[in-house]
Amino acid sequence: MLEAGNNNELPAIPGKRYFTIGEVSELCAVKPHVLRYWEQEFPMLKPVKRRGNRRYYQRKDVLLIRQIRSLLYEHGYTISGARQQLQGADAKEDLQQSHQIIRQMRLELEELLKLLK
Repeated sequence: MLEAGNNNELPAIPGKRYFTIGEVSELCAVKPHVLRYWEQEFPMLKPVKRRGNRRYYQRKDVLLIRQIRSLLYEHGYTISGARQQLQGADAKEDLQQSHQIIRQMRLELEELLKLLK
């Protein structure tokens, strides 16, 4: 995720459920048109759209935007490089969750086997 040093430069994220594009722009130090562009380039960034096609970002979206900003502006990644970096992180999480589910299923099957014997 973000390094501790990078978090100090940006304002704290308030405990709200939804944020407007203007609020996210201030929280992440990125202009609104850049946020709209990143939505096109990063498929995992999907703010909720409501009436009038207004965007409402959740806390997870703000954290993702801060991570994208860090990869692009501080670590020097290209858009495609940052996208690959983020997708690699998602793949690792998916793999860990899959392993956890398999372990749980195995334990349950072993318990069933004991009951059947």
